[in-house]
Amino acid sequence: MAHVCFVSQVKQEMLEEYRAAHAAVWPEMLEALAESGWRDYRLFLGADGLLVGVLEADDFERAQREMSARDVNARWQSAMQEYFDSSAGRPDESFRVLDEVFHLEGQLAEIPGRRERGL
Repeated sequence: MAHVCFVSQVKQEMLEEYRAAHAAVWPEMLEALAESGWRDYRLFLGADGLLVGVLEADDFERAQREMSARDVNARWQSAMQEYFDSSAGRPDESFRVLDEVFHLEGQLAEIPGRRERGL
C-alpha cells in the first residue's frame, strides 16, 4: 500500500470558495474516488493557498488513471479549474507528489527487541 502526499496551490483570493466546494463534494465524485482506490484521502489548506493532500492507495498511478477515465472527474476538474493557476493544466494533473522521508511506525518496528520490552 502506498501513502501519498502531494502539494498544489489554490489562488489566495479563492480560498473561501474552495473550502465551500469541498464541504459538499458531489456524492458521485466521492463514490468514484472510493471505487478507484483512493482511501483515507484528506486535503489541508493553508492561509497562503498551499494545498496538501494525503491518501492511501494500493497503486496510486492506477488510482489516478481510473479517476481520469471517469466523466465525473472531468466535470469536477473543470469546476475546480478556476481555483488554480490555469497554466498548470487540470488540477488533478498538476499535483506535485512528495517523497516520504520518515515514517515513525516503520522505524519503531525496526528497533531490535522493542516488542519483547512491551513497547
